[in-house]
Amino acid sequence: MATIPDFTINEDGWSTGATQQFSPNFDFRPTGGAIDLLVIHNISLPPRQFGGNFITDLFLNQLDYDAHPYFDQLRPLRVSSHFLIRRDGEVVQYVSTENRAWHAGASEFEGRPRCNDFSIGIELEGSDFDPFTEAQYITLGQLTLALHQQYSLQHIVGHEDIAPVRKTDPGPYFEWQRYQNEMVTQLADIRFPFLQG
Repeated sequence: MATIPDFTINEDGWSTGATQQFSPNFDFRPTGGAIDLLVIHNISLPPRQFGGNFITDLFLNQLDYDAHPYFDQLRPLRVSSHFLIRRDGEVVQYVSTENRAWHAGASEFEGRPRCNDFSIGIELEGSDFDPFTEAQYITLGQLTLALHQQYSLQHIVGHEDIAPVRKTDPGPYFEWQRYQNEMVTQLADIRFPFLQG
């Protein structure tokens, strides 16, 4: 397994330990609002195929839509995420956490709509049908700690929790308890979905 780097979120919203790819798919957050929600997603392009550059190409608006039949339906999309964690634990950052990435879409959390306004999005390379890797859990835990140190996150949810009609990710193979165990002593103040009433 590759060595998992330490992460620090700088004041400009970029993380040490991550490879930077600059997506044009972002805009500015509303002024005065707190960044207090972390949203976990999964993504694979084509579905259930891992590796390659298709995810990055999608977030950079450079995807070759003719490279696979599945990609044709993605032509109108302009999407991004703050981070992607690949199967080997490598982290790619596309948007500064100070800015609004386009990851949540139509969404609501505890009565607050437009979750992109106040959230950070992390994509895990994976699917609803495949277990995630040990390296991904370790990296996700360390990246979460760094984000919490910078932003005092209050809640961590899945995409399915804020857009339940549209989305199912990170899916049934994502082990919330295992994820929490990576950080349990450091993040006792954060609410996880399986602990929410």
